Amino acid sequence: MLIVFSGLPGTGKTTIAQSLATRLEATYLRIDTIEQAIRNAGVLADDVGSSGYRVANELAMNNLRPGRSVVVDCVNPVAESRQAWVDVAARSGVALLNIEVICSDPREHRRRVEHRQSDIMGLTPPSWSSVVNHEYEAWTQPILCLDTATLAVDQAVEIVLRQLTDPR
Repeated sequence: MLIVFSGLPGTGKTTIAQSLATRLEATYLRIDTIEQAIRNAGVLADDVGSSGYRVANELAMNNLRPGRSVVVDCVNPVAESRQAWVDVAARSGVALLNIEVICSDPREHRRRVEHRQSDIMGLTPPSWSSVVNHEYEAWTQPILCLDTATLAVDQAVEIVLRQLTDPR
């Protein structure tokens, strides 16, 4: 099973994704960690672009093929990155669950972004302005949407677990 968490920074994706990965004993892939490692390596002259996603796609396939579940934590803002996860799932012969995490309370979302401390060495958390102006396309396919303005982490994880056992 490939489970991809998407959404803007500060919505609570990481907290929920990590908790779910622990519950499922799944491989956890975080794009922020991969992208920062690429930056720290100093191998690219420009921004990391899509390279973090491409590395994560390959790591996901390497873990899915032997039968592990994979939980991915990423913004996943555009159709191209979303399609890549569809392709990974198809090539690996596993089901894909797309989850969008939102925070419908703009004041709470802003508070989270502005008070965020990075747990990744060298990564500077985004500003509220960069979050608000981040490219993020609307989804054109059905997804599971979790609103962290109204759900606690444990509630969100339980919703995902129910979806995995009864995907109706």
